[in-house]
Amino acid sequence: MANLWEDLETGPDAPDVIYAVVECLKGERNKYEYDKDIPGVVLDRVLHSNVHYPSDYGFIPQSYYDDEDPFDVLVLVEDQTFPGCVIEARPVALMKMDDDGEQDDKVIAVPDEDPRYDHIDDLEDIPQQELDEIEEFFETYKNLEAGKEVETLGFEDAAAAKDAIEHAQDLYDEKFA
Repeated sequence: MANLWEDLETGPDAPDVIYAVVECLKGERNKYEYDKDIPGVVLDRVLHSNVHYPSDYGFIPQSYYDDEDPFDVLVLVEDQTFPGCVIEARPVALMKMDDDGEQDDKVIAVPDEDPRYDHIDDLEDIPQQELDEIEEFFETYKNLEAGKEVETLGFEDAAAAKDAIEHAQDLYDEKFA
């Protein structure tokens, strides 16, 4: 069985088009994580707060970020997919975040093959309400977990997201190649 983090390339045209491996689903509280040792998606926990993921959430293959995890990606979707689904996606923004003292930024992307998102190419194309909901989720989703502090630090454009993806690819190569 293929390992979606190690065996799948970062994308067909990274950093412009990436693969996003879905772990958590839009509208749900279950926190799934890909376990490369199985390999498969396992239930890590149920969110302690009464919030749900604002869109499908997962990681970018062959990436490693400053928090020593695969690089996180939130893919804006109308309908949830399923844990383990691989989505070809275009990075359109970067949300800066501090999670318990660690830099834990998130790529915001859109499905490359969904015509409902053809008009979204950069940060200014995302409706402000959607950005507010994303920020609110990440500011509050760990509030009821003992000793956890999260701070969102704003959004940056598609160019910053692509630079961060290249950084995550470089870190992956340094650590695992």
